[in-house]
Amino acid sequence: GGAGSEVDAGPRPDLARVLERRFWTTDEGRASPGGDPKFAARVAGRAERGQRTARQNIEALVDAGSLFEYGRYAVAAQRGRRKLEELERRTPGDGLVTGVASVNGGAGGFSAALSKAAVVAYDATVLAGTQGYFNHAKLDRMLALAEQQRLPLLLLAEGGGGRPGDVDIDPIYNSQLAVSTFRQMGRLSGRVPLVGVASGFCFAGNAALLGMCDVVIATEGANIGMAGPAMVAGGGLGQVAASAIGPSAEQARNGVVDLLAADDAEATALARRYLGFFQGPLPPPATFADQRLLRAAVPENRKRAFAVRPIIETLVDESSWLELRREFGRGLVSGLARVDGRPIGVIANSSAHLGGAIDSDGALKAARF
Repeated sequence: GGAGSEVDAGPRPDLARVLERRFWTTDEGRASPGGDPKFAARVAGRAERGQRTARQNIEALVDAGSLFEYGRYAVAAQRGRRKLEELERRTPGDGLVTGVASVNGGAGGFSAALSKAAVVAYDATVLAGTQGYFNHAKLDRMLALAEQQRLPLLLLAEGGGGRPGDVDIDPIYNSQLAVSTFRQMGRLSGRVPLVGVASGFCFAGNAALLGMCDVVIATEGANIGMAGPAMVAGGGLGQVAASAIGPSAEQARNGVVDLLAADDAEATALARRYLGFFQGPLPPPATFADQRLLRAAVPENRKRAFAVRPIIETLVDESSWLELRREFGRGLVSGLARVDGRPIGVIANSSAHLGGAIDSDGALKAARF
């Protein structure tokens, strides 16, 4: 009888406290009474702009149920000016969701070892996605894991850069950015695939991390800049709207953005697809494009221009072609594809631009690729 009473009593107080803390980190908890009173309105506004929450984006990015989260219970280093309960409800994870997960595993075609990846998502609904003391520590941990285990890193970089309001840390120390984050991120370059996604405003330190990625995927509503409005004004350059700084369409023409997406849903799908090229071969497709089309693809008259993209799309596995930096360096076409299921890189001159000559933008595009 005594044992049954204990079971019926529910979780003991310490476990109940953990479960409560966990609830306040979820989107459901934050939108519920007692959570963040501004969260529901922020989520609604994001939905109107084709944006999702950080957790929704991670859910779409990784295989279902595969996320092993790190640092979930961190809060902003602001206990010197705010109550702990408030920080738990309004600054979950210190504005950063981090973990290890499977991407493109199972039905995606890759083994558990090949699909394992590190995932980092700044949460713009928490202190504008800024970089705080504890979320820097969380990110440093993930970068170290990515290096040690040779894991691809997927970075959702929305946010406003360094945060000045973490009063629990010595202000001089904090202003010196005494973190290993940027050095560690740079050290990963060339060692593991680095996939960056920008949605909404991505400024300062967030943009610096984005710029170190191998590929930059941005939504049509994204803005990317090494300085946000406050820094621009602080530099004596006047008041500038955040939406006027580095719009993604302009950054695509400048070669900063590799892939443009309509919204968060397409951006996360592109990130999964891009990463798949670096996870290994897939079974050869059952059907191929009619290769006889290539006979007439290049005109006999060498002075006639021709479309090179249909040639690429005919040569490679159907629907496998993923073109990068299409809006930049128009004389050169670069991208990823598969042939008999094996991933390949493609570089091709476009005779429709300067007769196929390689100009400076085309050379930069080829070198980066």
